Amino acid sequence: MRGDNWLIFAFLIFILSLILKQVALALVCLLFLLTGGVSRLWNHFCLHRVEFRRHLSQNKVFFGEEITYEIEVTNRKILPLAWLQVEDELPEKVQLLKGKAEATTEERVILQQTFPINMYHRVRRRYPMRCTQRGAFIFGPARLRSGDLFGFFRREAVFGKLDYLLVYPRLVPLEKLGIPSRQLFGDIRLRRHLFQDPVLTYGVRDYVPGDSLKRIHWKTTARLQKLQTKLYEPTTTVDISLFLDVRTLKAPLWGSIHQLQELGIITAAAIAQAALAAGFRVGLTVNQRTRFSKGILRVPESGHPEQLLHVLEALAQVHQVETVSMARLIRREAPSLPWGSTILVISAQPTEELLSVLVDLKRVGRGVALVMVGGEKKELASSAGGGVSVYQVTDEVAWQLVEEIGLVEMTDAGRR
Repeated sequence: MRGDNWLIFAFLIFILSLILKQVALALVCLLFLLTGGVSRLWNHFCLHRVEFRRHLSQNKVFFGEEITYEIEVTNRKILPLAWLQVEDELPEKVQLLKGKAEATTEERVILQQTFPINMYHRVRRRYPMRCTQRGAFIFGPARLRSGDLFGFFRREAVFGKLDYLLVYPRLVPLEKLGIPSRQLFGDIRLRRHLFQDPVLTYGVRDYVPGDSLKRIHWKTTARLQKLQTKLYEPTTTVDISLFLDVRTLKAPLWGSIHQLQELGIITAAAIAQAALAAGFRVGLTVNQRTRFSKGILRVPESGHPEQLLHVLEALAQVHQVETVSMARLIRREAPSLPWGSTILVISAQPTEELLSVLVDLKRVGRGVALVMVGGEKKELASSAGGGVSVYQVTDEVAWQLVEEIGLVEMTDAGRR
């Protein structure tokens, strides 16, 4: 618009100089008009055939790892650019180790850089970044601005392609959370061979009073003229179904960190890692939907070598918005879980309804356990009931993890 004003003004002066027969003034105005015309033409083609590309060295990383963020701008035409401004939108929670970004919103920053680029030339800029917080992060969109050499005109183009980065939660041993793995998995281990798979039949035996009629092998009975009972192979694995409750992980807020939420996620990751290492099949269900999941965020039970990565990917996407109450979700999901599975719920402040659901499941023979995140130990005793095993990750552990991770700095007085 500034260039248009100059051109209109120069054109009017040029006409006036011709009327007044002012040759020198007419030549100056003509020079302005020629300069403006060239500038306008330059501006029209400045971003033509300019390509922008963003690249992340890794799209899925573990907590604390470093990645390389790279941008590449290519000018595929004969017209050079005296200046090109690149603005790329980045997540604030991924630490930029080189360069400086300006904050725009609470969780977004803008990395801005200006440089010239010659004809048929490519410019690359690399920035190391450290992933110091768990989460699912978005890079982009990017904006490119350029114009003529004199700054009369300016043109902007938006590159809407987005890149995604998943930062897995931190992995710590169960003992570091104050939960002995032997104690947590002890009861489950004792029940490993008590369950039988009705699909896998390895033989028959004579019928004894008390055997279920469903287990009678009728073909063998007819051949031997004697009642025979099927023998089933015992199951060699037990499923552990983790349920992470996000609604009760909102408070308290310590500084700018939702520490109970992060501690609950770290606890879920630690239990999954220990259970898979012990030979259990593990699944995860979270009472929310995320940007990347269809329906409730869920990882089916599996003992695959890559199952831990699938669980960590799901935990990386967890946010604070609840979709359905945990009590309602467990009531809905429990009938579809294998009978030999153990339902292990992780919650900061379990509601009375949730405790009631767990007690009901325990009474019908389900394996049930509760891991409370935060809270006083005296609260732990009052929450236990109906024979439900209860474990606790205390606030003291939460503060130790905060200091080690380096998420927030507080004085001793602030802690109290």
